[in-house]
Amino acid sequence: MLHLLSQLPLQAAVVERIGDGDDVVLMDNAVCAALGGHGGNVLLQRLLAANCRIFALNEMLQAHGVEPQFLLSGVEQVDYAGLVELTVKNPVIHSWC
Repeated sequence: MLHLLSQLPLQAAVVERIGDGDDVVLMDNAVCAALGGHGGNVLLQRLLAANCRIFALNEMLQAHGVEPQFLLSGVEQVDYAGLVELTVKNPVIHSWC
């Protein structure tokens, strides 16, 4: 399953609904949670420990001034073409706003 997260702060109740091995894309303000040292890192690390792949949308990183070298270890960057590939890979998509 693909989960699209777009708002801060990240909510523990939402993270608990994400299954082991699911794909997660951080969009809009949620990309800031991927910045090393951010309060949302704890929840993202929980997802990484559950073998989830976490992606931050490149265009949103740029819009929020988040430099890729400061991303939490394990968070991958993805562009819009990569996002389309993830939607093809995951026929079930849940958007959390």
